[in-house]
Amino acid sequence: MTRCDDAAATPAVYGLHMQCSDSRRVSGTRNSLFCVVISVALTACAVGPDFHAPAPPSTEHYTPGEQPQVTVDAPGLAGKAQTFVSDRDIPADWWTLFQSEALDGLVRASLRDSPTIESAKAVLRSAQASYEAQRGALLVPALDGNLGVTRQKATGAAFGAPSIGASEFTLYSASVNVSYRLDLFGASRRQLEALRAQTSFQRWELEAANLSLTGNVVTTAINVASLRAQIEAVTDVVRSEQDQLNVVQRQFNAGGASRADVLAQSSQLAQTQATLPALEKALAQAQHRLAVLSGQTPDTTTPTFELEHFALPAELPVSVPAKLLRQRPDVQAAEAMLHQASAQVGVATANMFPQLNLSGSIGSDALTAGTLFGSGTGTWNAGASLLQPLFHGGELRAKRRAALADLDNSAAQYRQTVLTAMQDVADTLRALEADARSLRAEAAAESLSSASLEITKKQFAAGGVSYVQLLIAQRQYAQARQLRVQAEAARYADSAALFQALGGGWWNRKDQEVKVNKQ
Repeated sequence: MTRCDDAAATPAVYGLHMQCSDSRRVSGTRNSLFCVVISVALTACAVGPDFHAPAPPSTEHYTPGEQPQVTVDAPGLAGKAQTFVSDRDIPADWWTLFQSEALDGLVRASLRDSPTIESAKAVLRSAQASYEAQRGALLVPALDGNLGVTRQKATGAAFGAPSIGASEFTLYSASVNVSYRLDLFGASRRQLEALRAQTSFQRWELEAANLSLTGNVVTTAINVASLRAQIEAVTDVVRSEQDQLNVVQRQFNAGGASRADVLAQSSQLAQTQATLPALEKALAQAQHRLAVLSGQTPDTTTPTFELEHFALPAELPVSVPAKLLRQRPDVQAAEAMLHQASAQVGVATANMFPQLNLSGSIGSDALTAGTLFGSGTGTWNAGASLLQPLFHGGELRAKRRAALADLDNSAAQYRQTVLTAMQDVADTLRALEADARSLRAEAAAESLSSASLEITKKQFAAGGVSYVQLLIAQRQYAQARQLRVQAEAARYADSAALFQALGGGWWNRKDQEVKVNKQ
């Protein structure tokens, strides 16, 4: 496939036109040469495949069966029902939907100070600069000035007149040299196309880094709040079990309980206390992670997050799959790599065709610096060379086959990225539905186990039940309370995961240059 690309050739043509105009003042021969160059450049075509964005999946669903439009509700602040709104747009600062000023401040500080974001920005700037450098080198003639002075000795024999003696002289020279590779088959344009795609890839990598950072900050903050709540729950249970141990100890002293009862309650208390260090370690590590995510050292104090300080978003957006692919930075980055691989096929194909290089110079040579540019000292030259690859041991064809294989690889990776993106949304939608049901069940279990424990305590005090039954009731309540806290945190975390899976709303950011529908 070939593609005529006059627009891409315009900078080169403009440069050649200026050279042709300058040459007219020097020689009619050069004028004709460069005007022929213009004519050839205007009709040049780019070999290789023209890139087109892959079509989105034909499906409009993420999961088999019917996806519920609203989740069930449960008691507590984290128990409100959530509604899924099809094709609802996502705000750029989606984390503010959790209505936590501390979280909002931490996310903004992380975006400002994170080394990860600074690194991604630097890589993008490097890619942009590389593209600009190559664009100048490939599309416009190279123009260089040269000024030199040479002291040399020459003999008449060098000119076929040995009778003329040797002479020494100083030669002063000044010239302007022009060289240009005529892009007959689009190798330069395809190479620039590949560099543009690489720049686009780095831009999407920056967006992916932003999305990953904000998602990690939000979910880590929720994890911190969850661990605090779990530690508080276990601490309350420890306090209750300590009180119960005091009761059993008094009963033992009065002869109303056995030594085995005291040991059993002591063992239960020790087992509950043993769960605290692991929770405290996880909390410390999560706080360290929050500090580092925000670009600070681990000893930096981070905000104190509590689950009750978060608000659960009542409405959750669900973008259609076709729009999801334009919203996800990782999918866009994979598409950019596919575009680059396509352009490299064009480069490898063009390298198998003839290459025309043009060169010329205009200057002055004189025996003294004062007479440089004087009458009779002017020099000029113009030339062209045509390179046609004839035999390279199969190198050029092998490179083209390699480029085609790379294109197939990029296409497969793009398709896998699309499937993974859709899976992320599907998994999160089902998780949110299950989270709501799980919280309802855990809240009910906690309420029932709490009531059962209070009754069992009274019965044990009155001698109506055995100590084994009291221990069972204590374990059930401790486990139920901790599971309820974890279920609340899961609803918050999976709500954040949905915003992240849908792309995070970067297209609504005021300083965002790339739009969803931009190719």
